[in-house]
Amino acid sequence: MESKRKAFIGLSGGVDSSVSASLLKQDGYDVTGVFIKVWQPDFIECTWKQDRLDAMRVASVLNIPFITLDLEKEYKEGVIDYMIDEYQLGRTPNPDVMCNHEVKFGAFLKWALAQGADYVATGHYASNNGENLVKSKDENKDQTYFLWTLTKEQLSKIIFPIGEMKKSHVRELAREFNLSVSEKKDSQGLCFVGTIDVKTLLKNYIKEKRGDVKNELGEVIGYHDGVTFFTIGERHGFIITQKSTEDKPYFVIAKDFKENTLTVSNNPPHEKEGNIISIEKINWTKEIKKGEIYEARARYRAPLSKVEIINEKELKIIEGGLTATSGQSLVLYDGELCIGGGIIN
Repeated sequence: MESKRKAFIGLSGGVDSSVSASLLKQDGYDVTGVFIKVWQPDFIECTWKQDRLDAMRVASVLNIPFITLDLEKEYKEGVIDYMIDEYQLGRTPNPDVMCNHEVKFGAFLKWALAQGADYVATGHYASNNGENLVKSKDENKDQTYFLWTLTKEQLSKIIFPIGEMKKSHVRELAREFNLSVSEKKDSQGLCFVGTIDVKTLLKNYIKEKRGDVKNELGEVIGYHDGVTFFTIGERHGFIITQKSTEDKPYFVIAKDFKENTLTVSNNPPHEKEGNIISIEKINWTKEIKKGEIYEARARYRAPLSKVEIINEKELKIIEGGLTATSGQSLVLYDGELCIGGGIIN
């Protein structure tokens, strides 16, 4: 008798991973639930214990083995320390991308395969055709932007059970499977850490320093608590003291790291057509060639823009309002396929 395929699922205590585990078991996999314990700062309310308890309850209902995997060190060094270092250099990193790269499909994947798993699975909204990522059927939840670092070799070992489902359907399945987390709210904070937002975390490691907010004419119209904490395109967090006659929001269009000043405008920043964007730490799941045209986004849920390949590390904007911010991810799409990307220089 052929043995069942072994799948280790990252069981976070949320509805998406819980339904994913249920579907894997329904499909005949030998499923093991794994709660990944990561580092949490001591100045926020502890959330991992409740999440772990929720995950244990789901594993009990499904009658599957449950393991707690301690990846505090990997998370602290690969995600938090990296994020703080990048902000201190004046860049705007994407911690969720690094969380997937370093933890979920880095340390967890490596560990699971060493334990005899054939696959690892998560509750991400993305599909996998074996060689490429495929956009989720639920456009509002599609998470391929955060998964661009996955290689072909990694994709061959990864399952996304809910990738082709709408969120509403996932909730319905959670009720059908009698899962206690069926009505649990989605986490809105930093990957794994909980409800804390990035700026709150950063201000415990980077000293605040008041600086000027200027308009496009160079006139001081307000102040902020440190240029380090802001990113291009942001429209919150700074104070405008000189009110405009027009009730329009201001967007950060430039940062002077040395002078600790922000420049803001009523017009959101966009790269001009013809501008060249340079990227590093690249990963492609298909061969790209000079002159080819793809769609790209530089932020999660941002509208897609068209870019032309100059070479493996340079792309030219040919259509659309892409906002390129140093440290963020530029992710490319060939139709429904996510073919990789890189970090913007």
